[in-house]
Amino acid sequence: MEPVKGFKDYIGEEAKKRAEIKKILVETFEKYGFEPAETPVIEAEEFVRGDNANDEAVSDIYRLEDRGKRKLALRYEFTFQLKRLMQNKKLPFKRYQIGEVFRDEPVSSNRFRQFVQSDIDTIGSTIKDDAEILALTSEVLKKLGIKFKIYIGNRALLNEILEELGIKSNQTQILREIDKLDKLPETEIKSNLKRYKAENFVNILKKPEKYFEKYKNYRDISELKKCCKYYGVDFVFQPSLVRGLSYYNKNVFEIKTPEARETIVGGGSYIFNGIQSTGISFGLDRLSSLAKIDYEKEKYLVISLDKNKEAINIANKLREKNKIVNLFYGKPSKALEYANSYKFSKVIFVGENEIQNKKFMVKDMDTGKEKELNKNL
Repeated sequence: MEPVKGFKDYIGEEAKKRAEIKKILVETFEKYGFEPAETPVIEAEEFVRGDNANDEAVSDIYRLEDRGKRKLALRYEFTFQLKRLMQNKKLPFKRYQIGEVFRDEPVSSNRFRQFVQSDIDTIGSTIKDDAEILALTSEVLKKLGIKFKIYIGNRALLNEILEELGIKSNQTQILREIDKLDKLPETEIKSNLKRYKAENFVNILKKPEKYFEKYKNYRDISELKKCCKYYGVDFVFQPSLVRGLSYYNKNVFEIKTPEARETIVGGGSYIFNGIQSTGISFGLDRLSSLAKIDYEKEKYLVISLDKNKEAINIANKLREKNKIVNLFYGKPSKALEYANSYKFSKVIFVGENEIQNKKFMVKDMDTGKEKELNKNL
């Protein structure tokens, strides 16, 4: 039986790699003071829709109904659940969450309907927290061996420029068009903006960074640049960067790599429950496709040749040393076949001869060489 369209099983090498990436994420998140959270997969539909009912992602939620005819939905992201988590918390409140989210949207080779999201958010943030999140992100991507470049825009700056152009209506529609600049030809974007008399907006956004220093909201960019220097983090100012979600209000972040067309990490600053906040989101599937990490660990296969007590004793002692150990009961030929199938790096036979001689040999499955098991084990 195949999984439902848009869903996928992860086993073997792929599952090991994903587990190692999660471990790196958790270690780094906690190192920066973010605390873990777990939330229900199912919520009331009204709560899931929240204040962003017109957002594209919200329109793709999975709707459910329970026996009590209550309208429910699967979570499509984690941010809306922060409304509940942040209640009565002293600020800043820093949390991370890793788990499955669901979207009933078209499926492609790299887009599924269930995927693992890894989010960090600081509720009650300043630009210093923006910088810290970018430093954390840089550290994660370096650990994963992914080449990257950070791009920063500012939503308030875009609104300020529109105000200067005398455009006070249709700002959301105009920004939606600008958000497509990296996907559609510039001529098409300008043509779409003509209906709002905003085609000159594109030309302004192509100007050098020095031009934007005259705007009040550019101060967020210059302050972020200063704070990022303390962390040794560089970024590229990209004035046309919008980000799709409607609640971003200040700095927005996108991290890209020359190895993929899509953005690999994204986030930004937003107002949440009336509180300035900032966050960023890592998609595990995309990280897994790009990460260059060593996720294979040394694994022992202890093979019992009708000497179960002694084999279990050796396995227990290895596990006390935090070694990964499997026990195998059966013929040596089957045991070696099993070891090769699951890529065990070390094999130990436990039989009559080994017990009589009090000598257990560890065979390296890569080199074929053997050495005596440490007697102090």
